[in-house]
Amino acid sequence: MKIKAYTQEIKAQMINFYNSLSEKDRRRYAAIEAIKLGSNGDTYIRSILHCDDRKFVIDEMKGLNEAFLNVLQNHTAGSPMDETIKWTNLSRHDIVEKLKEQGLIVRTTVIDQLLRKHDFSPRQAFKIEAGKKNISQRDEQFKNIERLKQEYTDKDNPVLSMEINEFALVSITGSN
Repeated sequence: MKIKAYTQEIKAQMINFYNSLSEKDRRRYAAIEAIKLGSNGDTYIRSILHCDDRKFVIDEMKGLNEAFLNVLQNHTAGSPMDETIKWTNLSRHDIVEKLKEQGLIVRTTVIDQLLRKHDFSPRQAFKIEAGKKNISQRDEQFKNIERLKQEYTDKDNPVLSMEINEFALVSITGSN
Protein backbone atom coordinates (compact mmCIF):
# COMPACT_ATOMS: atom_id res chain seq x y z
CA MET A 1 0.00 0.00 0.00
CA LYS A 2 1.36 3.40 -0.98
CA ILE A 3 1.48 6.13 1.67
CA LYS A 4 -0.35 9.32 0.84
CA ALA A 5 2.06 12.21 1.41
CA TYR A 6 1.21 14.79 4.04
CA THR A 7 0.74 18.43 3.06
CA GLN A 8 3.51 20.92 3.83
CA GLU A 9 1.26 22.48 6.50
CA ILE A 10 0.78 19.14 8.29
CA LYS A 11 4.51 18.37 8.03
CA ALA A 12 5.37 21.76 9.55
CA GLN A 13 2.95 21.19 12.46
CA MET A 14 4.39 17.72 13.06
CA ILE A 15 7.96 19.04 13.05
CA ASN A 16 7.08 21.89 15.47
CA PHE A 17 5.35 19.48 17.83
CA TYR A 18 8.16 16.91 17.55
CA ASN A 19 10.80 19.54 18.36
CA SER A 20 8.92 20.61 21.50
CA LEU A 21 9.15 17.13 23.03
CA SER A 22 11.81 15.43 25.13
CA GLU A 23 13.95 12.85 23.36
CA LYS A 24 11.96 9.97 24.86
CA ASP A 25 8.63 11.53 23.86
CA ARG A 26 9.97 12.27 20.36
CA ARG A 27 10.62 8.56 19.85
CA ARG A 28 7.16 7.71 21.14
CA TYR A 29 5.48 10.29 18.91
CA ALA A 30 7.40 9.14 15.82
CA ALA A 31 6.51 5.51 16.58
CA ILE A 32 2.79 6.30 16.90
CA GLU A 33 2.78 8.25 13.63
CA ALA A 34 4.64 5.42 11.89
CA ILE A 35 2.19 2.79 13.20
CA LYS A 36 -0.76 4.83 11.93
CA LEU A 37 0.70 4.71 8.43
CA GLY A 38 1.41 0.98 8.43
CA SER A 39 4.01 -0.59 6.15
CA ASN A 40 6.97 1.75 5.44
CA GLY A 41 5.44 4.35 7.76
CA ASP A 42 8.61 4.45 9.82
CA THR A 43 10.72 5.41 6.81
CA TYR A 44 8.28 8.14 5.78
CA ILE A 45 8.02 9.60 9.32
CA ARG A 46 11.80 9.59 9.74
CA SER A 47 12.12 11.50 6.48
CA ILE A 48 9.65 14.15 7.71
CA LEU A 49 10.99 14.50 11.24
CA HIS A 50 14.64 14.01 10.26
CA CYS A 51 15.13 11.44 12.97
CA ASP A 52 16.81 8.08 13.15
CA ASP A 53 15.52 5.54 15.62
CA ARG A 54 19.07 4.48 16.51
CA LYS A 55 20.69 7.87 17.16
CA PHE A 56 20.81 9.32 20.64
CA VAL A 57 21.84 12.78 21.78
CA ILE A 58 24.59 11.23 23.90
CA ASP A 59 26.17 9.80 20.75
CA GLU A 60 25.52 12.76 18.47
CA MET A 61 26.30 15.86 20.54
CA LYS A 62 30.00 16.67 20.25
CA GLY A 63 31.82 17.05 23.55
CA LEU A 64 28.84 15.94 25.66
CA ASN A 65 30.47 12.85 27.19
CA GLU A 66 33.65 14.75 28.06
CA ALA A 67 31.73 17.69 29.54
CA PHE A 68 29.53 15.31 31.55
CA LEU A 69 32.54 13.50 33.02
CA ASN A 70 34.22 16.85 33.74
CA VAL A 71 31.13 18.07 35.63
CA LEU A 72 31.06 14.90 37.73
CA GLN A 73 34.81 14.81 38.35
CA ASN A 74 34.63 16.48 41.77
CA HIS A 75 31.15 15.15 42.58
CA THR A 76 31.72 11.40 42.38
CA ALA A 77 31.88 8.95 45.25
CA GLY A 78 31.92 5.19 45.41
CA SER A 79 31.72 2.12 47.54
CA PRO A 80 34.87 1.30 49.48
CA MET A 81 33.84 -2.36 49.26
CA ASP A 82 33.20 -2.47 45.50
CA GLU A 83 35.16 -0.23 43.13
CA THR A 84 32.61 -0.80 40.33
CA ILE A 85 29.93 1.03 42.32
CA LYS A 86 30.00 4.81 41.94
CA TRP A 87 27.49 7.63 42.25
CA THR A 88 27.27 11.39 42.19
CA ASN A 89 25.99 13.81 44.80
CA LEU A 90 24.60 16.08 42.06
CA SER A 91 20.96 15.88 41.08
CA ARG A 92 20.05 15.38 37.44
CA HIS A 93 18.85 18.99 37.36
CA ASP A 94 22.20 20.20 38.77
CA ILE A 95 24.03 18.34 36.01
CA VAL A 96 21.73 19.86 33.36
CA GLU A 97 22.50 23.34 34.73
CA LYS A 98 26.26 22.76 34.84
CA LEU A 99 26.24 21.48 31.24
CA LYS A 100 24.13 24.49 30.25
CA GLU A 101 26.89 26.75 31.62
CA GLN A 102 29.19 25.05 29.09
CA GLY A 103 26.76 25.68 26.23
CA LEU A 104 25.34 22.15 26.12
CA ILE A 105 21.55 22.12 26.34
CA VAL A 106 20.16 18.73 27.37
CA ARG A 107 17.23 17.36 29.32
CA THR A 108 17.26 15.15 32.39
CA THR A 109 16.42 12.11 30.22
CA VAL A 110 19.79 12.59 28.51
CA ILE A 111 21.45 12.78 31.94
CA ASP A 112 19.84 9.44 32.81
CA GLN A 113 21.36 7.93 29.66
CA LEU A 114 24.78 9.40 30.47
CA LEU A 115 24.67 8.10 34.03
CA ARG A 116 23.85 4.60 32.74
CA LYS A 117 26.46 4.79 29.98
CA HIS A 118 29.21 5.72 32.45
CA ASP A 119 28.11 3.12 35.03
CA PHE A 120 26.84 5.44 37.74
CA SER A 121 24.53 3.72 40.20
CA PRO A 122 21.45 5.34 41.64
CA ARG A 123 22.00 6.10 45.29
CA GLN A 124 19.07 6.03 47.63
CA ALA A 125 19.19 7.96 50.84
CA PHE A 126 17.99 6.07 53.86
CA LYS A 127 17.58 6.94 57.47
CA ILE A 128 17.70 4.62 60.40
CA GLU A 129 15.51 5.78 63.22
CA ALA A 130 17.07 5.88 66.66
CA GLY A 131 16.18 2.85 68.71
CA LYS A 132 15.43 0.69 65.67
CA LYS A 133 18.90 -0.89 65.51
CA ASN A 134 19.61 -4.29 66.96
CA ILE A 135 20.25 -3.36 70.59
CA SER A 136 21.90 -6.65 71.56
CA GLN A 137 24.61 -6.22 68.92
CA ARG A 138 25.18 -2.60 69.94
CA ASP A 139 25.45 -3.59 73.64
CA GLU A 140 27.93 -6.33 72.79
CA GLN A 141 29.97 -3.90 70.70
CA PHE A 142 30.09 -1.29 73.49
CA LYS A 143 30.98 -3.90 76.12
CA ASN A 144 33.89 -5.06 73.93
CA ILE A 145 35.06 -1.46 73.44
CA GLU A 146 34.86 -0.82 77.18
CA ARG A 147 36.81 -4.02 77.92
CA LEU A 148 39.58 -3.06 75.46
CA LYS A 149 39.67 0.50 76.78
CA GLN A 150 40.07 -0.79 80.34
CA GLU A 151 42.89 -3.16 79.28
CA TYR A 152 44.83 -0.32 77.68
CA THR A 153 44.28 2.20 80.47
CA ASP A 154 45.30 -0.41 83.07
CA LYS A 155 48.66 -0.59 81.24
CA ASP A 156 48.94 3.24 81.14
CA ASN A 157 48.45 3.31 77.38
CA PRO A 158 46.50 6.15 75.76
CA VAL A 159 43.21 5.20 74.19
CA LEU A 160 41.77 6.78 71.08
CA SER A 161 38.17 5.89 70.37
CA MET A 162 36.04 6.97 67.47
CA GLU A 163 32.47 6.35 66.51
CA ILE A 164 31.48 7.35 63.05
CA ASN A 165 27.75 7.20 62.48
CA GLU A 166 25.48 10.20 62.33
CA PHE A 167 28.29 12.20 63.95
CA ALA A 168 31.92 11.61 64.86
CA LEU A 169 32.97 11.23 68.45
CA VAL A 170 36.65 11.17 69.33
CA SER A 171 38.04 10.87 72.82
CA ILE A 172 41.52 10.26 74.18
CA THR A 173 41.97 8.82 77.63
CA GLY A 174 44.91 7.52 79.56
CA SER A 175 48.37 9.01 80.04
CA ASN A 176 51.61 8.99 78.09
